[in-house]
This record gives sequence, structure tokens and C-alpha cells, in this order.
Amino acid sequence: MSRIDLTPPDWLVRNLRPQQAPVNRSAVARAAIAMALPVAVGLLCDQPAYGALASMGALSGVIGDTADAYRMRILNIAIPQLFGALGVTLGSLVYGEGWLAVAAVTGVALVSGMISTIGAVASVSGLLLLLNSVVGAGLPMPGEWWLAPVLMTGGGLLVLALALLAWPLRSGVPERAAVAGTYRTVAALMAACGRERYDEARHAVTQSLNQSYDLILARRARHHGRSPELTRLLAQLNAITPVVEAAPAAQLGGTRLPDEIPEAVRHLARAVETGSTPELRLPPPTSETARAVDHALRHAAEVVAAPDIDPQGFDDRLGRPAALRIRAARAARNVALSAASWRYGLRLALCIGLAQALVSLIPVPRSYWVALTITFVLKPDFGSVFSRALLRALGTVAGLVVAAAVLSEVPRGWWDVPVMLLLAPLIPFLTPRGYGYQTAAITPVILLLSDVLNHQGTALLMPRLLDSLIGCGIALVAGYLLWPESWHTRVGDRLADAVADTARYVEAAFGADVDPSARARMRRRLYRDLSVIRTEFQRALTEPPPMGRRAAAWWPLVVAVERIVDATTAARVRVRHGAEPPSPAEVAQVALQLRQLADGLREAEELYAVRTDLPGPADSVLEPLRQEVAAARAVAQPT
Repeated sequence: MSRIDLTPPDWLVRNLRPQQAPVNRSAVARAAIAMALPVAVGLLCDQPAYGALASMGALSGVIGDTADAYRMRILNIAIPQLFGALGVTLGSLVYGEGWLAVAAVTGVALVSGMISTIGAVASVSGLLLLLNSVVGAGLPMPGEWWLAPVLMTGGGLLVLALALLAWPLRSGVPERAAVAGTYRTVAALMAACGRERYDEARHAVTQSLNQSYDLILARRARHHGRSPELTRLLAQLNAITPVVEAAPAAQLGGTRLPDEIPEAVRHLARAVETGSTPELRLPPPTSETARAVDHALRHAAEVVAAPDIDPQGFDDRLGRPAALRIRAARAARNVALSAASWRYGLRLALCIGLAQALVSLIPVPRSYWVALTITFVLKPDFGSVFSRALLRALGTVAGLVVAAAVLSEVPRGWWDVPVMLLLAPLIPFLTPRGYGYQTAAITPVILLLSDVLNHQGTALLMPRLLDSLIGCGIALVAGYLLWPESWHTRVGDRLADAVADTARYVEAAFGADVDPSARARMRRRLYRDLSVIRTEFQRALTEPPPMGRRAAAWWPLVVAVERIVDATTAARVRVRHGAEPPSPAEVAQVALQLRQLADGLREAEELYAVRTDLPGPADSVLEPLRQEVAAARAVAQPT
């Protein structure tokens, strides 16, 4: 008799494994105060329902309280609150209106889905727009029509006020810490050159650079002169780029860098953070790669040590961001004309419409929970729909266990305040661990606040579980199984675009008439795109077969393309420091092979090996690049 294998599948293990993330203690404290204080004030004023609504608004602020920089906190918390106020207003105006409410909430879902594709802040804004409209259409709001949006917005702004308390004392500190953190990840990269952990260190540098540039550029003024500190931070961030570019050359050389090199970068990180003057002790360079590293570190030290950066003479590699008016118009145009935004908006509207129609035809107590579940599960930037549906169901069950204990054993009234002080901090504590953990933390909080509004006690529990399962079922069928794209990994198309961009980068790297700033922007964009592909790959692995298995087959090619970009950068560094440049024919040959690879990726559903003959001088700087291109084209589909 054969043994039964009880080992869970890999995709399930990946879904349930908690992610490693640092605890934001300040956000934990803000959550406790911002959600418990409205409850206490409501009880003090003998209006517990008002306190519960304000605490619900604070909950949305707590979910958006993720930014380190103070200016970003304003965007992340305040703007979504305005959309949330609009949502609850629209929802409350159609409360009890039957099919009119169904049509109104479905229309809001379409708009919410479309604007969610713009970016992170727009995604949260679209989320709150739909969530609050669903709550407003499903729950009777106390007082006049304007009272609920005012209370909920006030709760969210309380979170913002707490988040900005230390701004006068710590202005610029998060930005400096981010830049210093990037320098430390570069130090780890230099220490990893010639070692097996190089790929992991390189990916960490890409993520850190992305986060630091996003953080700095998000608060960037229209003119550099208005913010000398910001100009200096950008210059320091740009100055570490040549060091990062020199790392692939050292890695391809196969030799480990002297310990003085990573130690020098760590010394620069301390200087960035403290404002001190760095003093480097570097070994004498003995090769092209060593000269590149030495030159890059000395340039970075000069920039870090400079007391002021002249905005007029500042080498701005990334370019100034467009004015807010131009960016808003561009985003609106992209949303209106983008097939992806319409596709997601229609998918979300279909699911919400089905949910609202279902609960209108079938009596479901407090049926708004069905649409709430769909809204969270179908968020496009929050990961796999299948995984989120699974985690939503499991997280709801775990949250209901906690809610059952609270609702059955703790009397309503002033005991709600200490209970909220204990439950609210779990939201920012568990959210970085994964969606299932976030759901488990949010569920008892929402049920406690709902009980303050409708006094149903433990009778809330089973309907909430049933509603969650119905919502997950609708999301899986109407938002996942019925859409062909759900069954195909998106890594292939994105990877094909990255390979085509790599071909252009190869041509630009050795073109005499290419602006260095344009070349730098092209390289940064490539690494950023590859980082997004890695993230998409990790999401696809959490899907059940066959999608998860197909995604795993693409992984060797993802690594191969990253190595091609590294090899191109290394060749460019060597040419800049004395090596013989490649001939135009060599460059054209490599670019042609990359374009053929990109075309093949767009046409093929599965990978297959391609024999590639890339002849050329063995002593050419492009020889390592030719080897990497040949290796990429030789990647085959596992059997």
C-alpha cells in the first residue's frame, strides 16, 4: 500500500509563509491612539456611533500610513481620505434605493478600478472610494448626510496629524536615512563581488535605489534652488551610481575586491547620515576594473564631502519631474486610453455588480461585506487574485475567532477602548507579513466597530464568514477564471519588453552621440523594470498549477537577462577606463540577437532552446556579453 504524501504544495507554502519585515513602532503607536481615541470621545459624548465612524476613518488612515518621508505621508493619507469621503457620500445617498444603489455602486467600481492603475496613491484612493461607497450603500448612517463623511475624514486626518507631529524636529531625516541605506546596500554589493551571493546583493541594491529615488523625487520642488538639501541628496544618490556600475565589471572578473572597498562605502554611508567629512583609505588600483572602482569611490567622496551643491552645475541624470498639472493630465489621458485600465475597471465592476445584484435578490444580513471582500481581493497591485481569495478566507476565519472572544466576553461600553488599544496596533504590525495576516488583524476591529453601530453581538460572526466566502467565490469565478489572462503568466510579455530595451541599451552604451544622462536613465529604467519582473515572478509562483509551474520555467531567463544588462554595463565601464571599444558590427550583432530573443518570447507560450552562434574577437570587451546572450538563448523549458 503506497504512502499518502501529506506535504503541502509549494504554492500553498509560499502563500502561507509570513514575509520578513521590520516593525514600524511609530506606526503601531499611532494606530493604537488614532483608533482608540475616537471611540473614547464618542463614549464621553454619549454618541458611541459617531466614535465608531471616526474610528473607521482612522482605520483607512492606518492602512495608508506606510511612508517614511513626511511629505509622502500627506499624500498617502490625506488624498485617499478625500476619495473616501466622496465614496461614503455617494453610497449614503443611494442607501435603500434598490437597483439604483446597485447601478451606482457598480459605476463607482468601474471608476475605482480604472484610477487604481495610475499609481500607489491613486490605488489606495480608488480602494477607499469603492469601500466607503459600499459601506454607505449598505449601512444606515447616523445623522445628516454630511455627518458620516466628516466623521470618517476626521478619523483619517487624526492619523495624519499624529504622523506629522515630529516633522519640525526630523525634517529631512527619512530622506537622509534612505540615501545612507542605499550606500550600505552598495557596500554589501561590493563585498559580494566574486561570491555566490552577488545576484541577491545586486537585487537589494536595485530595490534600495528605486525606493530612495522615489522618496527623493516625490518631494522634489520644481526648481532645485528652493531646496538645497534635496539637491544635495540627489547628488549623493547619483554619485553612488558609478560605483554600482563598476560592480558588474568586478563580478565578471571573478576576483574579490579588497576589504577596504566595501569599508570605504560604509564610511561614505555614515558621512551621508551624519554630515561628516569622509576620509577614504583605498588600495592602489592595478587593473581597469580597479581603476573604475577607485575613480567612482573618490568621486562619491567628493560629492558627499561638498558642503553645498550648485543647482546650476548639478548633473541631473534623471531630469526634473513634470509639473503637477502636466502629470495629472498625462495620468488622466493614460487611464482613459489604456486597455489595461479599462479591462481591470470592467472586471471589478462586473464582480461588484454581481455581488450587489445577488444580495438584492437573496436576503443576506449586512450584505455590504460581500462587496468589501471583492474589493480587497481584486486589487491589481496587491498580488495574485487566487492567492488573495485563499488568504482572505483563511484570514477571516482567524479574525472571527478573535472577534468571537471579544464580542462574547467583553461588554460594550468603556471596555471597547482598551480592547481597541490592543487590537488596532496589530494592523500595522501584521500587514507587512502578508495579506492573510492583515485580514486576520482587520476583521475583529471592523466587527467590533460594526457592533457598536448595530448591536448584533456574536450574531455578526457567521454571516461575515458566509459573506466572505461568497465574495471570494465571485472574485475567483467572475474576476479570475472567466478572464483568459488569469491563466497566463505576465512575466513573458514584460520580459520580452525588457529584452528589447536591453538591445537599445547595448546600442546606446557604445554609441558616440548618446547623451550620458540619457544612457544613465536608460540603465536605471532597465534595472527597475527587471525588479518589477522579479516581483511579478514571485506573485506568479503563488498561483496553483499550471500558472505557477509556467512562471517557474521563466526564472532562469529572468536571471540571464539581468546578467546581460550587467555584462553591458561592465563592458561600458572597461571602455571608459582604457579598454579597446567594440566595433559597430559587434554591437549590431549582439543587439540583433537580443531583438530576435524578444520577438521569440512574445510568440512562444513555453521556452525552448535556440542554438546561437555569436562569433567575435576573443579579447573584445563584448566577449562576456556575447556569452551571456548565448546562454540566455539556450534556456530551455524544463520537462
